[in-house]
Amino acid sequence: MHDRPRVPTLSLTRIVLSSGRSVELTELRLTPTYGDMPAGYPCRPVNDLRIRALLHTAAGLSPTVPVHLIPPSREYPDQYAGAFGPVETLPRVACVGRFSSMPLAPAKDPVAHRSGLTVIWFQPTTRVPDPYDADPALRQVDWTSLAQDYELEGMPYGP
Repeated sequence: MHDRPRVPTLSLTRIVLSSGRSVELTELRLTPTYGDMPAGYPCRPVNDLRIRALLHTAAGLSPTVPVHLIPPSREYPDQYAGAFGPVETLPRVACVGRFSSMPLAPAKDPVAHRSGLTVIWFQPTTRVPDPYDADPALRQVDWTSLAQDYELEGMPYGP
C-alpha cells in the first residue's frame, strides 16, 4: 500500500470561476446576519461590526490560507433613522466558505499541494451555492491573486 496524503473525496459543491478555474467548497458556515444582534437596529456601525467579527472568525478557521470579503449589498429601507444613523440592512445570511483548487504554482505536485482561500459573502437564503448558478460576485473571485498554495501533508482535509 502506498503512503499518500489524504485528499478529500467529496466537497459541498464545485464552482467554475469566471477565469475558468474550478474550485471546491470544502466547508461552509452559515449564520443569520442579525441573529446575535444586541439591542438596537441594523445600521452601518452594527453592520461594520458584524463584518469585522466575520473576518476575525474566518481568519481563525484556517490560518494557513488568506481571507477575502465579497462586499455585501446594503439596502436602506425607508424607516426612521435612529441614534446611529439610517437603517441599513445586509442580506439575511452570512456565509464563510473554505475553497480549494489545484495549486497556483505549476511546478507544485497537484497530488501533494492545493491552493486555498476562505471567502466571506452574504446571500438572501441558506442555499449552498449552485455549481451552475452561483452568485456572480462569487464567480468573479480573482483566485490567482487572492488564494495561496499549501501542502496537504499534515492537513488531512484541506486548509
